Amino acid sequence: MSLDLKRQYIAQLVESSRLLRNYIDHRAKTRGTTRAQWIVLFRLREQEGLSQVDLADVLELQPISLVRLLDRLVEHGLLERRPDPRDRRTNRLFLTRSGRQLVDDLDSLRDEIASDVLRDVSARHVESGLATLREVKERIKALGEQSESIAAK
Repeated sequence: MSLDLKRQYIAQLVESSRLLRNYIDHRAKTRGTTRAQWIVLFRLREQEGLSQVDLADVLELQPISLVRLLDRLVEHGLLERRPDPRDRRTNRLFLTRSGRQLVDDLDSLRDEIASDVLRDVSARHVESGLATLREVKERIKALGEQSESIAAK
């Protein structure tokens, strides 16, 4: 494979990712939320009771960035922090009834976005693209770990 083809692929991946994030942000606003809030709500629906530190790790965010986002979700009544019974310094995160309702409602928006974005793309192409993206993601993770390992020495 030529270097030019690889460059084009990476450029398309970066540009498509940016456009998709912007599109999702726009669509999320129509439901009174943001893409970042949406991601937190979805993750907590899957793994309720995570600590703030664990959630930051799962989302690959800095804890300080996540705290402000969590504060907004608490202010809007979508999330609650509960003290960890085993560690007074730790809060566990749980969706409120309103938070659960919003994330359930967002499922239909996620389906709409997927249908709109992938309209007229064959299942074969989606499957192939998905396999390629998974491979690229794993390669990026491995390269990141390798860089961190070298930097630590």
